[in-house]
Amino acid sequence: MKYKLLGRSGLKVSELCLGTMGFGTEAGWGADAATSFEIMDAYADAGGNFLDTANIYKLGTSEKIIGDYLTHQDRDHFVVATKYTLKDNTTNVNASGNNRKNMMRSVEDSLKRLKTDFIDVLYLHIWDDITPIDEVLRGMDDLIRQGKINYAAISDTPAWIVAKGNTLAELMGWSQFIALQVEYSLLARTAERELIPMAKHFGMTVTPWAPLAGGALTGKYLKGEKGRIKPESKRLNERAEKITRVVMAIAEELGVSESHVALQWTMSKGFSCIPIVGATKVEQLKDNLKTVDVVLTADHIQKLDEVSKIELGFPGDFFAEDAVKMNSFGGFYDKVEKR
Repeated sequence: MKYKLLGRSGLKVSELCLGTMGFGTEAGWGADAATSFEIMDAYADAGGNFLDTANIYKLGTSEKIIGDYLTHQDRDHFVVATKYTLKDNTTNVNASGNNRKNMMRSVEDSLKRLKTDFIDVLYLHIWDDITPIDEVLRGMDDLIRQGKINYAAISDTPAWIVAKGNTLAELMGWSQFIALQVEYSLLARTAERELIPMAKHFGMTVTPWAPLAGGALTGKYLKGEKGRIKPESKRLNERAEKITRVVMAIAEELGVSESHVALQWTMSKGFSCIPIVGATKVEQLKDNLKTVDVVLTADHIQKLDEVSKIELGFPGDFFAEDAVKMNSFGGFYDKVEKR
């Protein structure tokens, strides 16, 4: 396992992040505590140190399992990321949302479940569209000053809000968001319209959730295997099938798993990207860890890019027009370094 810097920070994290949303058996699926321990052992043995969870995952069981695991490990080896926003109880109107009151309450509860004095990375989970972003940044900065969290991050939020937040943080001397967690995969590339360019500008690492599109990109549904994706899902529509079959063909050519191809594609896009790899079985994790040894050729990348291409819309597609390039660069577009 190699290590990357998380955003503009000096924090070193493994190139694959272990997603723990499946730690716990609530809702009739997931890994029990013993299996979750085995998964974390296998991840740590491979050099992994980056764990992703949330206050709401498995009704708090995910954090509890991680907390129990960390009591028998070197806590400082692991970079633990959790999230606040979503309700973990229905006791009052402020027990959910992005507001400061819920942030402070949620963090205190997460610290207890995780059995730790500090959280390495705290994400805002989902934008509630009512809380001022300066309230969020100031609250997270206060938690950093208190030593309860080390870094601030954000997930599932419009690009303009994240940009406003990081700009305010820079002006006010607050800690900026260092990571952006969004859905991103060969089947879900709309983040390339605004979110990913924004993350690149601010030096944020993108940590994609569902990089395998819930397992659709492994090809198991096309092979007749069953899973949790419903037949009417867009992850199984005609476009998705076309993309998945290209993934399967490249995997067969290279002699690797389909998941290796799909994950490596996200890691080969020219920006800081650390996919979140979830697992409820040790075998799943061990297979996905082999991704780091897979190399996709330029031809492979091109094939995957073409079959999964989306319309960027305005202004992305407008900027890509030859006439616009000519007018903006005077014929020197291909000779000028791009950021």
